[in-house]
Amino acid sequence: MTYDTIIKGGRWFDGTGAASAVRNLGIKDGRVAVVSVEDLDETGCPEVVDAAGQWVLPGFVDIHTHYDIEVLDGPGLPESLRHGVTTLLLGSCSLSTVHVGGVDAGDLFGRVEAIPRQHVIRAVDEHKTWDNAQQYVEMLESLPLGPNLAAFVGHSDMRTATMGLDRATRKEVKPSRSEQARMERMLNEALDAGFVGMSAQQLLFDKVDGDLCRSRTLPSTYAKGKEMRGLRKILRRRRRALQAGPDASHPHTIGVQALGSIGWFGKPALRTSLLSAADIKAIPFVIHLMRPIANLVNKMGADFRWQHLPVPFEVYADGIDLVIFEEFGSGAMALHIQEKLARDELMRDPEYRKKFRKDYESKYGPRVWHRDFYDAEIVACPDPSVVGKSFGQVGDERGGKHPVDAFLDLVLEHGTDIRWRTTISNHRPEVLKKLAADPGIQVGFSDAGAHLRNMAFYNFALRLLKHVRDAEIQGKPFMTTEQAVHRLTGELGEWYRIDAGFLREGDRADIVVIDPERLDATLEEYHESPVEQYGNLSRMVNRNDAAVPAVFIAGRRVVEAGEPTELVGRERTGQFLRAEQPSRAVVAAS
Repeated sequence: MTYDTIIKGGRWFDGTGAASAVRNLGIKDGRVAVVSVEDLDETGCPEVVDAAGQWVLPGFVDIHTHYDIEVLDGPGLPESLRHGVTTLLLGSCSLSTVHVGGVDAGDLFGRVEAIPRQHVIRAVDEHKTWDNAQQYVEMLESLPLGPNLAAFVGHSDMRTATMGLDRATRKEVKPSRSEQARMERMLNEALDAGFVGMSAQQLLFDKVDGDLCRSRTLPSTYAKGKEMRGLRKILRRRRRALQAGPDASHPHTIGVQALGSIGWFGKPALRTSLLSAADIKAIPFVIHLMRPIANLVNKMGADFRWQHLPVPFEVYADGIDLVIFEEFGSGAMALHIQEKLARDELMRDPEYRKKFRKDYESKYGPRVWHRDFYDAEIVACPDPSVVGKSFGQVGDERGGKHPVDAFLDLVLEHGTDIRWRTTISNHRPEVLKKLAADPGIQVGFSDAGAHLRNMAFYNFALRLLKHVRDAEIQGKPFMTTEQAVHRLTGELGEWYRIDAGFLREGDRADIVVIDPERLDATLEEYHESPVEQYGNLSRMVNRNDAAVPAVFIAGRRVVEAGEPTELVGRERTGQFLRAEQPSRAVVAAS
């Protein structure tokens, strides 16, 4: 056989968790034709990759992204490709663009995911050629996709398209019988088109953008039990997944979601993926409650998983523009105001500051942010004297000012030119090790494509592999490299029932080649890169090019030495992976 590509001499992982071994891979027509101990005949093979000393893995699966907007103008999605992600899921957190138009999409995505609203509206309106899920899939596959895509259909998307955004975000309004039937029809149509399931949201600090319904929570948060039961019944019957975000201010909603996954009285379990297992600084004990919940309900017949980001959750902010302020009244009050002069006037108001201080000092109850301005480092500012200090330190140096007043004073003085950072969760390495190995937890939750100025977890999979390798080198392993690869690849492909995550003979040749010696501290660094489709807005990114010598999708090289090849964004390599259906590799035109 003449191969299209040969990858020789690398340490091969098949994605199942089985023992790795040095092997030679021959790729033909987008699939792995052979995995061999013996050398392969290189005659006529146009590309031979010497992978000696390197790892050859199935491409990573990213189960939680918000690329729904970016994919329309930039379907190559190079920021994920360059870190070895070859399959990713759209439609998280109840948000998708399957049914809504541009303005509604702008209101749904703009503030929650910190994607500039005007660019959301333009992108959706310019590309909108679809009216249903099947047409949406066809549109995606008409684009020069880089990675493979799978998708949830968003409950907020369906609810808005059915009821209108205003009615969909009012507590007193319930969907009529015909509106309920329409949403259930939309869900069935999406599942027919191959969507992996539906995403919903109960988290109350995810707010709507725009003017009409500004600062109301997402439409999905207004759904009552009857509405959700009808939708969950469809997912359960068809064995598709529900991704959900519970209301952190009402912890009982976690229990409701977990118990709802159980297959009572002979019914199938409802596959449920819940946001999120995080070792939260503010309430460090809660993670030790989350893990037993998954273990308990799964023993009772559930199919329940927490989503988990396997790295410290470090966020950056320009001024006060950060979603964590949405979780308490005074913070949401400031973010509600779009016009800078009006917002500045509010932040000068003594009564407002009094309320902010009260919210800041309220340390009890469910919350995400630790609310500690001593744990918030200023990393850039026109005033160099404050760089490297916390807002608390600045307050101490300025006559013992309250940390809130020091923060507000600096934001008033410098606006978005003052940039700062803090770590919200996943700060304890030993806890991260336990979470990474827990069977009730899925590794993912990168939020790729969203919060462009706030965080960058595009290389989360590489960082987990570094954590595992470092522990092995130190003689304190917490899981094998094979297990870690399985968690990032085949385990996810199987659970979401898509054709992804494995690298055996006959599998599609979605491959990442990794240099393990370069799984080093550079993975933890942040950089910035302009996003052309968002008016060259500077985005936080990761750059660890030396760690990823090559990435292939369907046997075609899309990354070389960490850099996307000319193929990316020009020719289609990826495809829409339909749940419960085999895929056909996209091959180059002859």
